[in-house]
Amino acid sequence: MTRLLIAASGTGGHLFPALAIAEAVEKQWLVRWLGVPDRLETQLVPERFGLVCVNAGGLQGRGLTKLLQLLRLLLASVSVRRVIRRNTIDVVFTTGGYIAAPTILAARWCGIPVVLHESNAIPGRVTRLLGRFCSAVAIGLPAAAKRIPGSQPVLTGTPVRSSFLAPQPLPSWVPCGEGPLLVVMGGSQGAVGLNQMVRAAVPTLLKQGCRVVHLTGDNDPDIEQLQHPLLVERRFSDEIPGLLQHADLAISRAGAGSLSELAVCGTPAVLVPFPQAADQHQEANAACAASFGAAVIVHQHEPDQPTLLNTVQRLLGAQLEQSTARSEPLIQMGEGMQTLAERDADRQLAALLQNLVD
Repeated sequence: MTRLLIAASGTGGHLFPALAIAEAVEKQWLVRWLGVPDRLETQLVPERFGLVCVNAGGLQGRGLTKLLQLLRLLLASVSVRRVIRRNTIDVVFTTGGYIAAPTILAARWCGIPVVLHESNAIPGRVTRLLGRFCSAVAIGLPAAAKRIPGSQPVLTGTPVRSSFLAPQPLPSWVPCGEGPLLVVMGGSQGAVGLNQMVRAAVPTLLKQGCRVVHLTGDNDPDIEQLQHPLLVERRFSDEIPGLLQHADLAISRAGAGSLSELAVCGTPAVLVPFPQAADQHQEANAACAASFGAAVIVHQHEPDQPTLLNTVQRLLGAQLEQSTARSEPLIQMGEGMQTLAERDADRQLAALLQNLVD
């Protein structure tokens, strides 16, 4: 039986595509998982796959700090090499981030193939530096192809969990009514700036009959301060596929994972890129979606500015108060999202991995 080591850690953007790959191959392959202590994978992975944690960090900083980080990287690579040898791993899959660097180096050291998947339009530092040492580099968005030196990336799209690919019911707790459904996703880490923008716009939208589901993330101090029959606020939901499949419009950050989920669900979106994202990669992700006509970009602004509200009102159009059918702009945006979507990204990546071990 082929033994696969998945190295993915930290945010949902790294973990959920890797989980999709694990789901695609787990019936035929033995899957082991490599992560970092005290990160999200310690909650999501152990119940299904064997999780091994190593200490890994970034390469930011200068002077003595960077020297210590390089030493830490070397020690982490030794630890990963030990995991590879102990589990007789045949092939490695990683989605970038801190854990990817020692994993790529250890796989190279052991002489086994490694596939690196980069989901963002602007590749991360590890992808730019170490992509050339991988057996294959796969990308989620076409804009990344020219930004990875020394490799010929394969465009596969970014895999999503299987629940996004099958019809799902609308969750029973969604507000009832005839008005359009607006779903707001603040991200698993929370998005205070985005949440403040949304809360300034929501009272007007509620008065116009809009139903709102606001997923705030964990770090939101103002949750449940506004109460209304057409509003539900939750920190998190595991029923996002059903929400997005039935939403008339979404407001979201522009992380690659969220963008892929919106795309396979065909959900029109207002994207608000996180302004402090590394290398402004969320800005580039949003621009890619906008180029397909799938999304409108609204930059983060002060809550008292009307830009977000005006944009949502323009897109929902006559659906507000009149409860008519979806507006023509939203129909076109949904079609753009479907064009952007790669619904078989997991199968493409599984085939790429299989070719390396045949």
